[in-house]
Amino acid sequence: MTYQEKKSIVTLISTILIFIGYCFYMYPKYPEQGTALSEVLHYWGSFVLILMLVSIIAHIMISIVFNIIYRMTTGEKEPGFTDELDRIIELRAHRTSFLLFILGFLCAMGSLVMEQPLYVMFNLLIAAGFLADVSGSVTKLYHYRRGI
Repeated sequence: MTYQEKKSIVTLISTILIFIGYCFYMYPKYPEQGTALSEVLHYWGSFVLILMLVSIIAHIMISIVFNIIYRMTTGEKEPGFTDELDRIIELRAHRTSFLLFILGFLCAMGSLVMEQPLYVMFNLLIAAGFLADVSGSVTKLYHYRRGI
């Protein structure tokens, strides 16, 4: 298994664990029904911002730990260059991620047009971000395994 495959697997697993763990942490803090709209918006705003911050910091730490463990177990350094194949795979992963996020964003805005509750829009946006992140890792893994 190549470095890129291992990194994609670690990224995929860490993304899923971070998201699930954070959702279990934030779920009990959801405001009760009948609370003011400003309190509900504060909850969802802090949910999204803190999730982004936690996710970025956790991914940086996991990447550092992964590189240390990879170097200790294999004796190899992280590849210092990217060839044309790596760039094509990266672009395809980004395209898949962006497409899923845009579709989720459009569904979230459509939920507002169809007069769904506000939490539906936020759930769709958060789910779209999560699926976009996961799809990027899966796309990379797929293309490194199967080729272009």
